[in-house]
Amino acid sequence: MTDLPMTVRADGLPSAVTIYEVGPRDGLQNEQAIVPVEVKAEFVRRLVAAGLPVVEATSFVHPRWVPQLADAAELMADLGEAGRHLPVLVPNERGLDRALELGLEHIAIFGSATETFAAKNLNRTFDEQFAMFGPTVARARAAGMDVRAYVSMCFGDPWEGAVPIEQVVTAGTRLLDLGASQLSLGDTIGVATAGHVKALVAAFADAGVGTDRLAMHFHDTYGQALANTFSALQAGITTFDASAGGLGGCPYARSATGNLATEDLVWMLTGLGVDHGVDLDAVVETSVWMAGRLGRPSPSAVVRALGAAAAPR
Repeated sequence: MTDLPMTVRADGLPSAVTIYEVGPRDGLQNEQAIVPVEVKAEFVRRLVAAGLPVVEATSFVHPRWVPQLADAAELMADLGEAGRHLPVLVPNERGLDRALELGLEHIAIFGSATETFAAKNLNRTFDEQFAMFGPTVARARAAGMDVRAYVSMCFGDPWEGAVPIEQVVTAGTRLLDLGASQLSLGDTIGVATAGHVKALVAAFADAGVGTDRLAMHFHDTYGQALANTFSALQAGITTFDASAGGLGGCPYARSATGNLATEDLVWMLTGLGVDHGVDLDAVVETSVWMAGRLGRPSPSAVVRALGAAAAPR
């Protein structure tokens, strides 16, 4: 499609990063119109074929809370053996039971850095959430599963405002101490800025948590996602969550808009000479295809720029 952008290597950046694709789960969970399971399965397959090393497929959440993902078991069955290697979000032990029944290998749990969001999203207090997650993580690890932990509202909360950095570190380290292998720090409402990102990474380092155990999950509400990503790269972060086409939001936080678009992230990394292993043209084509099924254009700037040449199939 294009041989741009030109690569100009910046000093002090990692040589390679992992893009953790969340489009099929975090990207679609807030869609009001139910996306057919066969479309979701094709979406996942296209993303995997585009070279994305990790694709989070769905969530075993109760359908009353997230109706879009009520077909999680059907989706994973459709994906077959390949689906066993894809991570899924589980909110509790019931969700874990469903993942174990299907023989899945990777799960994620979703915690909160604030009291209010823990109550609204988990129906638990800040402290109670860790007691809830403990048995889930212990059982998953005993079964040989890998466990990732998300922590939301790391940079700001729509009800509580600014979130103290030390509070985020407390939440994150408690999730890691339960047995999670990686912690994804979520800018759920998109209010992070570049300096704040570096300060949070440094605070985790002071608490003994290195960048090898951290990932960043940015939302682009205020147009800061790429700036924040560059700041995190400078701080040594090598795993970034992104959503194809910039899809997404949070059903429990109205001010949370779309995720960092995978295409926008890939474009920037390519220009910086940071290896990512993703076929940009294939992801753009996939996002154009999915936008056609959702009935609206992609919010990704790179998809808008390149999408006219990506004829959907």
